[in-house]
Amino acid sequence: MFDNFTFSTIISCARLCNLADKTVEWFEKMPSFGLEPDDVTFSTMIDSYGRAGNVEKALSLYDRARTGEWRLDATTFSTLIRIYKVAGNFDGCLNVYEEMKALGVKPNLVIYNILLDAMGRAKRPWQVKKFYQDIIDNGLSPSFVTYAALLHAYGRARYGDDAFKIYREMKEKGLGLNVVLYNSILAMCADLGHVDKAVEIFEDMKSSGIKPDSWTFSSMITIFSCCGEVSEAENTLNEMFEAGFQPNIFILTSLIQCYGKAQRIDDVVKTFNRNFELVITPDDRFCGCLLNVMTQTPNEELSKLVKCVERANPKLGYVVKLLVEEQDSEGNFKNEATDLFDSIRTEVEKAYCNCLIDLCIKLNMLERACELLDLGLTLEIYTNVMSRTSTQWSLNLKSLSPGAAMTALHIWMNDLSKVLEAGEQLPPLLGINTGHGKHKYSEKGLANVLESYLKELNSPFHEAPDKIGWFLTTKVAAESWLESRKSTDAVAA
Repeated sequence: MFDNFTFSTIISCARLCNLADKTVEWFEKMPSFGLEPDDVTFSTMIDSYGRAGNVEKALSLYDRARTGEWRLDATTFSTLIRIYKVAGNFDGCLNVYEEMKALGVKPNLVIYNILLDAMGRAKRPWQVKKFYQDIIDNGLSPSFVTYAALLHAYGRARYGDDAFKIYREMKEKGLGLNVVLYNSILAMCADLGHVDKAVEIFEDMKSSGIKPDSWTFSSMITIFSCCGEVSEAENTLNEMFEAGFQPNIFILTSLIQCYGKAQRIDDVVKTFNRNFELVITPDDRFCGCLLNVMTQTPNEELSKLVKCVERANPKLGYVVKLLVEEQDSEGNFKNEATDLFDSIRTEVEKAYCNCLIDLCIKLNMLERACELLDLGLTLEIYTNVMSRTSTQWSLNLKSLSPGAAMTALHIWMNDLSKVLEAGEQLPPLLGINTGHGKHKYSEKGLANVLESYLKELNSPFHEAPDKIGWFLTTKVAAESWLESRKSTDAVAA
């Protein structure tokens, strides 16, 4: 005759053999034998249901466990944390961890590894560091899985120094990286602009016998392209061909950027045409890159790129053509630009608007630039650019390109002049915020560009020593400057 002990033994054996489905099968037979599972069996089934994929049942039993004060082991908690991780509920992972500690259950390396992966996916590198320190403090030895989770987490968060430290530690301990881990750290190098480190790691990868895949080559070409190192990008592309891979849309986009920086416009066109040879449809990001290249291209060669943009995105091409060829005699530009932004994805609206305004500034079309900025504000592509409190009026430029920032500054100064003309008062303090943090690939940060422009205007705005990226002035200084500009304009007229 089957009794609770018999079922408990069979269920425990199935669990130890990682046969979650069998565990569930035997557990669900118990009622037909007139048996009621005890707390120990219920506790075991939280883990088993989780491993069998029945998340709802596992969490339901866990809720009962919390109210019934069942005894749960570390394996069950690791399953629960994994369930929350897979669901993307990273706070849920932390809650289970804290409940586990409160019950006196000691975390093992498996639990820490799951938490490291979860916090890496959540882009919470500070919590990754904390859990890693807990591993060391508890006398546990990090495994390959631990280091892999750390490398992925620091790579996602762009914590370069921490990622390189883990990379070196893995090498010192003889823990060979696989292609996925190499790609993770190279992708981080691409985002941060660590060219020398990327080259070193790429060479180490090949010398370790790990064959680069298309993602590896994509990262390396991106790195060289963003720095304008044309020959290195081309050599890597050739190496990619030799390895049997064809370029994808990401690689072609990077090459367009590379040739654009070097002002090799004919090569930009050749790379663009390669899309169609490879039956690749240019996407929004690719078109945005073409736009960006146009802002750096000599005016006499712009017509070559207009044709490319027209072929890739006819609506965008028409708007660009109106600018470059000055064909807007009927005043349709703003309507056409509105139709364009209605047709593109939200993620690229700001990039497109920035580039189009930059192109206007390059072509000395300030009026068109103002129209585009006004459209961007109306459609909420740009938000919180101009803000006012009783003590300070601010111009927030940190999400704008240099051309868009200069256009916004021009409009803001005109607005300030109109306030004075209307006999109204300015606040005690006026500020311009350019943001902070300079991308490694940038030749000049927005703060540098703005500082030069403000000096050129002989403005009273000066960089604030205690507020990075801010330029401030007082009401008195601003009023004096605006009045002097008004006098200068009157004389010029």
